[in-house]
Amino acid sequence: MRAIVPDGFASWCCPWVWCSGSSSSSRTQRLPHVFIVLPTRTRCAGDTLGVDGVSTKASDRGAKPVRMQLQDLLYSQGFGTRRICQGLIEQGHTQLGLLGQASVCDDPWQEVQVERDWPFVVQGDQWFYWPKAYLVMNKPASTECSQKPSHWPSVYSLLPAPLRLRPQKSAVQGVQAVGRLDQDTTGMLLMTDDGVLIHQLASPKHHVSKVYDITTEDPIAPQALAQLLDGVVLSDSAIPVRAQAIEQISERFIQMTLTQGKYHQVKRMLASVGHLVVGLHRSQMGGLSLPADLAPGQWRALSLPELALIQHGAQVPGA
Repeated sequence: MRAIVPDGFASWCCPWVWCSGSSSSSRTQRLPHVFIVLPTRTRCAGDTLGVDGVSTKASDRGAKPVRMQLQDLLYSQGFGTRRICQGLIEQGHTQLGLLGQASVCDDPWQEVQVERDWPFVVQGDQWFYWPKAYLVMNKPASTECSQKPSHWPSVYSLLPAPLRLRPQKSAVQGVQAVGRLDQDTTGMLLMTDDGVLIHQLASPKHHVSKVYDITTEDPIAPQALAQLLDGVVLSDSAIPVRAQAIEQISERFIQMTLTQGKYHQVKRMLASVGHLVVGLHRSQMGGLSLPADLAPGQWRALSLPELALIQHGAQVPGA
């Protein structure tokens, strides 16, 4: 596997798209046993902005340099137990720097100074140090947002093992989906191991907006749209739920903005006004749209400005 860097970024700057492909196995001269500091990418505007009560300060998002042993670095990034990480290093499978320019380090106790996006290579694959991982995926149809899927493949199977195994204090390891999508629903899926952010983005009081592209079996009348905006009562609560905004694109296609996250909410709301949903796609969260260059099943890392954009766009006027 290899990392593909989008246009407009530095030669190894996040975000990057994970895809299959060959990787270089060439190695350069071994490093001496010294304390190692490698340069990281230039900070982008917005990296230290705090928006809508969710801080993106350097200290919170990993911009502040920290020192750690190399085996602890690999362990924190999900490469297995400390013993496994020690073996990867001692066997020469770990390089420091960018793929093709990196130097082998075979000392598990070598101290390194790292910050967010610090580059290293494990078994020929390029990685970057993330204190917390922030990913966006274009969820394909016929997949489940579950670690233990019932009938369909899990979206987590689309991620490399280290992202699924990043150590957590809770029983569930690795990144988690923020706001699950049904197996037949496609589109934007945010994944992270930042528990505080998951809670803040999922909490109704933060009014995180989500935009859904909805196709119905039959034409939608203006009266039905008015009902959705005024609020409809679902079977599990007497409190009405309403759409924050609706744009009708055609007779059977609308874009609806919600800030709640109830079970099967979109389908149940449309059913309450007499319409069957036959196509559902999440196209936007907060102020960030699903990247146009992500094909179904692909994912990439979010930059800190993009993360702030999700948070900044979370406040819906009048909500």
